[in-house]
Amino acid sequence: MSPLHKESTGNLIFVPALITLALTLLRLTGELLNWSPVFFNKSAGGGGALIGISWLVPFIGFYFAWRLHQAGTVPAGLGRLFGFAVLGLAVYAGVFMLALAVAKGNVWLVSTLGVVGAAAGLFVLRQAWPALFTSLFAYGLAARVPVVIIMFLAIMGNWGTHYDVAPPNFPAGMATFPKWVVIGLVPQLTFWMVYTVAIGLIFGGLAVLVAKRRPALA
Repeated sequence: MSPLHKESTGNLIFVPALITLALTLLRLTGELLNWSPVFFNKSAGGGGALIGISWLVPFIGFYFAWRLHQAGTVPAGLGRLFGFAVLGLAVYAGVFMLALAVAKGNVWLVSTLGVVGAAAGLFVLRQAWPALFTSLFAYGLAARVPVVIIMFLAIMGNWGTHYDVAPPNFPAGMATFPKWVVIGLVPQLTFWMVYTVAIGLIFGGLAVLVAKRRPALA
């Protein structure tokens, strides 16, 4: 076991998790104060906003992999790493698309199958590089649990941010707690966890490629 791994995953993710939390709070502040929508998009999903934690994932994956590689923890093979990363994404996407096809607007069925798809996808993703998977999974929880809490408060308080705005065609009249489960708890701990781990693994693989080329370039 490498010295870095003995140091604990917590030490590896601590600073990135703090940076992510700070960015999450900045995003919330910007939306509450009606700052530029280019940076703080308040629409459902908040997609495309320049201030957001999803943009951090490629850098986080690269950083974690670089640290692990420097400590002597390496993947079994880059082909295996990239292959399982893509396969894990495909498994989750396949189950989710199946859910959308068969659910016919039943958000609870979509959510349930989303959990199943995420569990299956994450199981596959772990095969890519277990050490990096562990770091990315822990970081994903550290990044997404605060968002889950913020979404709960935003939905209960009707803050008018992307944290509480339901997507189009969302069932009208749903109570606040079930709404939080459907648009907050489940997506944050399924889709965004799969995204964090899979994209982090892919960019982690790129970090290993760069690290392997360094001696040749020196």
